Amino acid sequence: MIEVHHLNESRSRRITWLLEELGLDYTVHVYKRDPKTRLAPPELEKIHPLGKAPVIRDGDEVVFESGAIIEYLIRKHGNGRLAPAQDTHAFNQYLQFLHYAEGSAMLPLMLKLYTGRLGEGAAPLQPRIESEMKRHLGFLDKSLEGHDYFVGNELTGADIQLSFAVQMAVKFCGDDAYPNLTAFVKRIEALPAYRRAIEKSGE
Repeated sequence: MIEVHHLNESRSRRITWLLEELGLDYTVHVYKRDPKTRLAPPELEKIHPLGKAPVIRDGDEVVFESGAIIEYLIRKHGNGRLAPAQDTHAFNQYLQFLHYAEGSAMLPLMLKLYTGRLGEGAAPLQPRIESEMKRHLGFLDKSLEGHDYFVGNELTGADIQLSFAVQMAVKFCGDDAYPNLTAFVKRIEALPAYRRAIEKSGE
C-alpha cells in the first residue's frame, strides 16, 4: 500500500487526489508544523532527510517533490490514464505545464503570501510581485480558453499539479479577476475523486 506523508498546510492534496483518480489504496500519515517556527517536525526527516511534504513511500521507493510524485504514479500505475501519449504535441504541453506549476507559476504567489506578513517593509517589492502575478495568471487564464483543462478537455496530471497554484490565485484575486481559472477551480473541486480525497484526509 502506498504511504502519503502529509504536512499540514502543505501541498499534499494533489497527491491524495491523484491516488483517488487512479483508484489506488493508500494511507495518509499526518505531521503537524511547529506553531512558532512553522517548520516540519523532525519525524518527517526519517522518511526523507529534507523533511518536506508531500513524500510517498511505494514499497522500497521513496519519492519527494510533487511533480516527481505525479510523474512516478502516473507512469507506474496510470495504465495510460491522466497523461497524453508520449511523442505527441499534447504530451509536450503536458510536461511543460506539469513543471511550470512549481518552476515558475508558484514563485510570485508564494512571494505574495510571504511578503504579506511583512507589512510596509515589503512595499518596494509589491509592484514587481503584482506584475509577475498578472503575467503568469493571465497566461494560465488564456491557456484555458476553449477547453476545460490545461491540455485539452481531459484531466491530466498537469491539472492536478497546477491546481494548488490556481486555487491560491483565485483566493488572492477573487472570482472575477480570471474567470477561466475560477471555472477550473469549481470544476476540479466538484470531481468525485477530489471530494473523496477531502473526505478521507480533510481539507
